[in-house]
Amino acid sequence: MNRIKVGILGATGMVGQQYVSLLQNHPWFEVSYLAASPNSAGKTYAEAVSGRWHMRDDIPRALKDLPVQDANQPERAAGKCKFVFSALEMNKQAILDLEEAYAAIDIPVVSNASANRSTADVPMLIPEINHQHIEIIPEQQKSRGWKKGFIVVKPNCSLQSYMTPIYALIAAGFPVRRLIISTMQAVSGAGYPGVPSLDMLDNLVPFIGGEEEKSENEPLKIMGKVSGNKIINDQTIKISAHCNRVGVIDGHTACVSLEFAEKKPDLDQIVSIWHDFKSLPQEMQLPFAPAQPIIYRHEPNRPQPRKDRDADKGMAVSVGRLRPCQVFDVRFVGLSHNTIRGAAGGGILNAELLKVKGLFDF
Repeated sequence: MNRIKVGILGATGMVGQQYVSLLQNHPWFEVSYLAASPNSAGKTYAEAVSGRWHMRDDIPRALKDLPVQDANQPERAAGKCKFVFSALEMNKQAILDLEEAYAAIDIPVVSNASANRSTADVPMLIPEINHQHIEIIPEQQKSRGWKKGFIVVKPNCSLQSYMTPIYALIAAGFPVRRLIISTMQAVSGAGYPGVPSLDMLDNLVPFIGGEEEKSENEPLKIMGKVSGNKIINDQTIKISAHCNRVGVIDGHTACVSLEFAEKKPDLDQIVSIWHDFKSLPQEMQLPFAPAQPIIYRHEPNRPQPRKDRDADKGMAVSVGRLRPCQVFDVRFVGLSHNTIRGAAGGGILNAELLKVKGLFDF
């Protein structure tokens, strides 16, 4: 099978580097275009990331000498790639404008950026949960006058550690009414250079700008419904979030207390639901889909970032410590890899879903 040529916007940043690393042996996609800030434009990729390559593996040999283009010039991508992954690090309005500029010239955008997450006709995907939201793409194209281009986004990285386990319970017939969520988020979530070491060593920072708002609002869109030319948020779930930065390199952890709306499954039922949960990515055997999207750890002290973040290519959610809650109904701990499942890997899985659904057939 001929691989689809893809581009990466923001290719020199942390998430962009993760895309470069994860895509090097992808069976469906081949990186053919790299773009970043004007400071990197004109350099080879190896030159542009010299001294700040942060992945475990070396720079893929095929990309070392690939020239980096200016991401602010979408026309340079025309004819060089079928779609782009957006890992742009700019102000919100600049990202909005630039992602729309690519889509307007028939280059679909699979975005990691937060700028379009609240846009009513832009699907914000966790494929195991709301793959059906891609149905809105024709409406998005119609309203913008786009022919082949479109924009899809993935949600905030910390949501991955608990949204799939919660959705699995809802899908099994146990609606959820209220959630209290406390996240302990890895320093890699702040990018590079990120949080100064003197702020993190021997410390915990109980504030991450904008994270609590994202954690309380983005799940409502993910659980919402497509209605006409917009996605209507689910207003039946209430969420209170506390977001903390901790001295862990990779892996976002969430402590969740959950109240059911009606029927209440017992603990054994919940573990069974999580163990048996599969969705469209597993049914279609998408390359980046975890075979078991939710892995339950029975040990009393798991999941732990260092031991569990890399489960199934870093794409599975690990859960544990399921027990009764003295205020709500149950509580548990969830964990996911924030730069793989929560960032580049999640974006790649979104692109795989779009491919098998024919959105790149042009």
